[in-house]
Amino acid sequence: MGSSASKAALRATTDEPSEPGPKHLAALIQYINGTNRSVKHLADILYEKTGSSSWVVVFKALITVHHLMVHGNERFIQHLASRNSLFILYNFLDKSVTEGYTMSSFIRRYSRYLNEKSLAYRLIACDISKAKRGTNGVMRTMNSRELLNTLPVIQTQFTALLNVNANPDEITNGIIYAAFMLLFKDALRLFAAYNEGILNLLGKYFYMRKNQCKESLDIYINFLGRMTKFVQFLKVAEQVGIDQNDIPYINQVPCSLLEALKQHLASLEEKIDVLPAYRLFPLCDMLQLALPSQVPKCIAARQQNGSVIANNLDGSLVSPVRNLDFGESPVNRSDVKGCQSSEMEMTGGMNWQLNSCTCVSTIWSPISIPPVSHMVPTPIGAPSLMAPQPRIYTQPGLRTASLLLHPQEITQNP
Repeated sequence: MGSSASKAALRATTDEPSEPGPKHLAALIQYINGTNRSVKHLADILYEKTGSSSWVVVFKALITVHHLMVHGNERFIQHLASRNSLFILYNFLDKSVTEGYTMSSFIRRYSRYLNEKSLAYRLIACDISKAKRGTNGVMRTMNSRELLNTLPVIQTQFTALLNVNANPDEITNGIIYAAFMLLFKDALRLFAAYNEGILNLLGKYFYMRKNQCKESLDIYINFLGRMTKFVQFLKVAEQVGIDQNDIPYINQVPCSLLEALKQHLASLEEKIDVLPAYRLFPLCDMLQLALPSQVPKCIAARQQNGSVIANNLDGSLVSPVRNLDFGESPVNRSDVKGCQSSEMEMTGGMNWQLNSCTCVSTIWSPISIPPVSHMVPTPIGAPSLMAPQPRIYTQPGLRTASLLLHPQEITQNP
């Protein structure tokens, strides 16, 4: 590693109470983007900085790592994902200054998210938030099994991000604001991938076997729960001064969809007699379930008419969200509409509840999976943050969508 890069890493993580200097971050980006440049020594320097007792030094080291994950060469996050462990900061506490208590709490949660971001790369062999978007993107072209393997990984990472629980009253200095901005951009891109996968999953739901329907329904319910907290996260973003044009607009999904999914699963479990005939209230005739036994006929009829459920989901199912590409094609927006609490009652007697996933460790364990091209090697004896997940094969690809939303349905607030 060049001396200039080493100096940039050290200067980006000084104990000066200000965010890492842009010129130092730019120097580090330039270094790791260079051909055949080793990133191990750089990662080691930043890792050592997280062992400091000063919240300023530790926080700036984490921000620098996060910045390089997002903007640097993929080799950097690849290396982090291949390490036996990453940030073990669950006991970190700086008692030397008053604000050290508040900042230390944020640091602990923030480090858990960075661990999950690295682990997600390890499990699916790519940074899903950077993948190509569109109908030919990775999340829209996965088959059912790939979706069922990948979406839980995205859910875990997204949950870790939301569990950072940023509070507007805590964002009082440039360091924590810099971290929040990186989290905000990650949240939008990760949500785009998450939503794309959910759209694809719902499009395949009525073709799935019973066990796959059960898994899919659980994933969808978890998705709804996370949306409550995501809306709250976006409100914090607005309160700390992020441009309203960069904050997406989200509405709730009709509860009738969840009921239809449950009814179809019940029909597969031969519980037709306990559920009445059901029809989704107007969604541009997206789906119609008169009786569960009629579902295959409905699907066949749609296929004959050249209509696919996934397309109808894109065009009719969802409420609009705007501008998931941070800083790109901004549109006007006046307010974020969403839930008023973390657990709210919806029409039809359904509760939209937040299901949380807690990161309990920062040690990784071996993952038994077949070799995959371009996959980050798993070190022998390496511990893990979460249960092993089957490997899936992906190519970069991802598309902006809505909370079950479609760009063609995007509208602007008056």
